[in-house]
Amino acid sequence: MILTIKKGASQKELKEIEKKIHRNTTSNVGFDAKKYNGTVKFDDVALTIQKQLRNEWERNIG
Repeated sequence: MILTIKKGASQKELKEIEKKIHRNTTSNVGFDAKKYNGTVKFDDVALTIQKQLRNEWERNIG
């Protein structure tokens, strides 16, 4: 869906667009990524994990 807001749009037009956006975002269709936010716990710092993964690539090439 494409919604266009034109320069100088009235408050009424903006409210209608806001309602359309709200209707589309509250539907139960799709994947709710917010549901899984923060559920994966790591023991190491993210940068340490990233460096380890990169080192594995270097080791496998040689």
